[in-house]
Amino acid sequence: MPLVLEGKDLIAQAQTGTGKTAAYGLPCLNRIDVKSGMQVLVLTPTRELALQVSDELYRLGKNVGIKTTTIYGGASYSKQISQVTKGAQVAVATPGRLLDLLKGKELKNFKPNMVILDEADEMLDMGFLEDIESIFGFLPAERQTLLFSATMPDAIKKLAGRYLNQPAHVKIAATEKSSKNIEQVYYIIDEQERDNAVVRILDYENTYKAIIFTKTKKEADDLKANLGFKGYPVEALHGDLSQKQRELVLKSLHDGRIRILVATDVAARGLDVKDLSLVINFHLPFDSESYTHRIGRTGRAGKTGKAITLVTTRESRALHRLKGTSGTGLTIAALPTKKEVQAKRSEDFITKLLETEINEEAEALFAKLSESQDSKEVSLKILSQILDKVKISGPEKIGKHPSEWNESAPSGGGGAKRRGGTGGGSRGGRSNSSGGSSYGGRSGGGSSRSTPASKSGGDRGGKPQRFRNK
Repeated sequence: MPLVLEGKDLIAQAQTGTGKTAAYGLPCLNRIDVKSGMQVLVLTPTRELALQVSDELYRLGKNVGIKTTTIYGGASYSKQISQVTKGAQVAVATPGRLLDLLKGKELKNFKPNMVILDEADEMLDMGFLEDIESIFGFLPAERQTLLFSATMPDAIKKLAGRYLNQPAHVKIAATEKSSKNIEQVYYIIDEQERDNAVVRILDYENTYKAIIFTKTKKEADDLKANLGFKGYPVEALHGDLSQKQRELVLKSLHDGRIRILVATDVAARGLDVKDLSLVINFHLPFDSESYTHRIGRTGRAGKTGKAITLVTTRESRALHRLKGTSGTGLTIAALPTKKEVQAKRSEDFITKLLETEINEEAEALFAKLSESQDSKEVSLKILSQILDKVKISGPEKIGKHPSEWNESAPSGGGGAKRRGGTGGGSRGGRSNSSGGSSYGGRSGGGSSRSTPASKSGGDRGGKPQRFRNK
């Protein structure tokens, strides 16, 4: 903050969840002249991150008259142009849409003197380097430039050398700090057990909000449909959703109307979800960087979180490599059995029951029921009805016990001892068994399937093909 307040250019390396938005936002907002127009430009890799940063900067500056606008693809051009013209002092933008407006000379007097590249490594990974270079051609030569990045590859260093003026360097060694609040475990399963394993985890953890990461859009849709069928309040987030659909999904998650988000990596870049205490990797991530970004969605701002990864015997080498390169505390564990889930659920239910205050309506209803039946019988029937609604689906045992797993064995199915009775769901992992869970009160609000309206997959259509298939 002192460096930003002094007007110095800055290269800051810090992982996600370490408070970067406030770190650059507060000093930048402090330097704004509210009587002037555009002064601060923040570039972000995704629409979702742009909206989140814009909302946070708005909250930080609204009481001193600072106006914030968000510029991103998939929304009205005229509205975005109008907000800049009417005197917004802060713009948070994705590179593609901003460059379109600048090339079209649609933004009059767009001369920000403070420019921030947020999640710079992600922007380069998503193919925005040329766009960023073009944008700098439209910006004032006299400006303060701040570059924030979780990693510092050569491409970022070259970018900084080209556009920053004698920058100060700040590096937060946050690898250990960012993960020390996150319990990291992995479960060994057979391929066809993935869906049942996710259901078992959700039943046992009974967390308030969770994100499940999948490799592909189809996996996200299939898993969302399966969980929705079982009564979980769930939605999917991926590149086939229109911008309006994305915003509705994220708003539902923030509001608590849904509590589980099934997302692809690209769609979830930069997401900051309050009260997120669980991350599930449906598959082993491609590399340590992806793993770090995924688990970094939880355990933020000093809170604790849990990250669970599903691993098959064929992924032993990949798992060993991930553990070696990520430097994280991944430990093996056994998936809870049905009996263990039921025992934990009973404990949670008793705790919640004892804390519940008795209201007049309940007293009146119990008195009426007790007129014709014994009080104990009434209580047992009420409990039976509650328990019947939260039956635990799936086989008694899913996955392998740690004693069955030999991580050093070569991949290809030979990494575990073969035993009978390992359980496992229906072939392909698409279980149609009934009975859901107590998760979120078994709200069925998230069970309807979203209809994809576009195939943008990113800020503009010209992004690398590999991201369109996520």
